[in-house]
Amino acid sequence: MANSIIDRVKSAWDAFMSSSPKYDDYGSYVTSGGRPDRFRYTRGNERSIINAVYNRLAMDVASIDIKHVRLDDNKRYKTDIDSGLNRCFNLSANVDQTGRAFKQDIVASMLDEGCVAIVPTLTSANPNRSSSYDIYAMRVGRITSWKPLSVRVDLYNENTGQHEEIEVAKKNCAIVENPFYSVMNEPNSTLRRLIRKLNILDVVDEQTASGKFNMVVQLPYAVRGEKRIREAEDRQKRIERQLNGSKYGIAYIDSAERITQLNRPLENNLLAQIDYLTKLLYSQLGITSAIMEGTADEQTMLNYNSRTIEPIVSAIVDECKRKFLTKTAISQGQSIMFFRDPFKLVPISQVAEIGDTFTRNEILSANDIRQIIGYPPSDDPKADELVNSNIKNQSSENQLPGVPQNPGAEKFVSDRLGTSYTETQATSEEG
Repeated sequence: MANSIIDRVKSAWDAFMSSSPKYDDYGSYVTSGGRPDRFRYTRGNERSIINAVYNRLAMDVASIDIKHVRLDDNKRYKTDIDSGLNRCFNLSANVDQTGRAFKQDIVASMLDEGCVAIVPTLTSANPNRSSSYDIYAMRVGRITSWKPLSVRVDLYNENTGQHEEIEVAKKNCAIVENPFYSVMNEPNSTLRRLIRKLNILDVVDEQTASGKFNMVVQLPYAVRGEKRIREAEDRQKRIERQLNGSKYGIAYIDSAERITQLNRPLENNLLAQIDYLTKLLYSQLGITSAIMEGTADEQTMLNYNSRTIEPIVSAIVDECKRKFLTKTAISQGQSIMFFRDPFKLVPISQVAEIGDTFTRNEILSANDIRQIIGYPPSDDPKADELVNSNIKNQSSENQLPGVPQNPGAEKFVSDRLGTSYTETQATSEEG
């Protein structure tokens, strides 16, 4: 066992092997006041309501389990595979991120950039020389340039504490594109138009909330000719000096002069356009205001999960399966699948009814239901069996030939044979 661990360490490959730890003048590692590996939005998305939409989608996708699994002969889920890829998605993706934070980083970066790369940074072998390797660590990177067979990716190097650009072959990294690219990332898409309108609204708000008085002073004479214009400008400067030099912002004017205040609200249709674009974006993404507020009903959440969350998760899973699983592994029944807990949206008042339905139809055992509601498993061996507890005497010793064992068995025999259950049993014993 020790030799195998030593061999794995010797053959391990790091995507940043060409980089060496960098030190500052004090002989320590490069440090940062904030977290340098944290993803940050660009293009002004961090200053608008789009940030909340991105965060909502990323959190909902991160709550879905992505697993490296083995399938049976019918291509159905059989069991989990204890691999580095499975641990990256469910336990620890790298030294800085858990599996859930890693999935959230994938979605947030993809929605903001439009296309991101999932790069294995630590593997058991060099991916450029071997197609069979285990993945120990992964990171999400922004693609800075494209080439026919490779891409340059901006990745955070945990060895140096800085972002670095490395060139990665397309076959060795998962390149995930936003399924809603035409709605969110195109130059003239609905989301881009909404962001531009929001930026304009911010500018208008800054102008309205500035320290200017925005007023017009009417002078008692006509401002015509160079002399009158200079007199008007001089009068304006005198009023400004009075206001700046006064403790309470008080100035005086002539009795023949009149002031007109202009700092009234700007009347335009900007807010109406923003409201229209927001509703249009929500409809195109399958989101409602109730989902953002957390008050959506079951049917609304079902549409949201099937129309919005499922395409995003499928894009990630399909690309990872295509790049990180070889043809041999797929032929051996390996796959990458995602699973969503259907009981998360079920109210507590319906848990008992659903549990009874699942156990009565022998879909889940009693211990499976206990695990869902957070109770420890029972030690009773029957709790792990797929049996209907509502049916008594299910053993084959008490079962009559051709008679189904259920509470209505006695009535079934009576109706079919015209005799009571006891008479039929006695006849069979005499025979």
